[in-house]
Amino acid sequence: MSMKKLNKIILSCTLILSSPTVLAELNVFTCEPEWKALLDELGKEQVKSFSATTAFQDPHHIEARPSLISKVRRADLVVCSGAELEAAWLPLLIRQAANGNVLPGKDGYFEASRFVERLEVNKHVDRSMGDVHGGGNPHVHLDPRRITKIAAALSQRLITLDPANATLYQRYHTDFEQRWLTAIDRWQQQALPLKGVAIVVHHKDWVYLFDWLGIKLAGALEPKPGLPTTVGHIVKLKNRLKTTPANMIVHTTYQNSRAADRLAQLTALPVVELPYTVGGDARVTNLFTLFDVTINKLLEANK
Repeated sequence: MSMKKLNKIILSCTLILSSPTVLAELNVFTCEPEWKALLDELGKEQVKSFSATTAFQDPHHIEARPSLISKVRRADLVVCSGAELEAAWLPLLIRQAANGNVLPGKDGYFEASRFVERLEVNKHVDRSMGDVHGGGNPHVHLDPRRITKIAAALSQRLITLDPANATLYQRYHTDFEQRWLTAIDRWQQQALPLKGVAIVVHHKDWVYLFDWLGIKLAGALEPKPGLPTTVGHIVKLKNRLKTTPANMIVHTTYQNSRAADRLAQLTALPVVELPYTVGGDARVTNLFTLFDVTINKLLEANK
């Protein structure tokens, strides 16, 4: 090998070794896209995150696939909604993964709903009530005020797991919180015409959004949470709406629209498909656009 070629190789190696590289410090498994989106804000390049579900899947019912078990096995942190939303599949994933760092009670396990006040908490639950969660309604991400509290707790958890980058995490959280609080003020002003509007839902996904914006729940297409819609229930709902009218019917991207469309035929109410989470609409690429699109769709349907 010539001296010229040797010098080139040495120079190339020196440049590679001296070049600044950004490595993901934490490997995070999230159960739903909303938590991956939040981690993208709070961790940026310090976090490598993965979502087990998409906006087109019902987070209640997911198959505990070997690929997901492998993801949990390699995770430093598991972030999920909690309140029993993932009870049918997450415990199995964690058990099969045999990763002691992400067991419930460890720093590597984070349930978002534990850091906020939950609605619809039931002291007594049995199967006759349908798919009811004793720990309260788990869809906490649909109230941005609650996301503010969850973000603070999750940022602190990142610092606990990766204290060497605490300054970075604090900076990312401060930046997110400032932009988020500004957005909340804007959304609340924008959504004022929705206060008092009555909406029929498919499943009770929207309790937190309605609580935040003052929207009224006019009924649900499911006779009981988690149970399939029946013709008889649709007829009862139609008759009830004659005395207590609604303004629209909403469902998520992962729910079949047939029941909503049938009730719309009987009542002439508009049907609105809402994104529910990040990725549920082509325009919903982060948490900010999730609320932008959701509120705009509701306002448009209410005209």
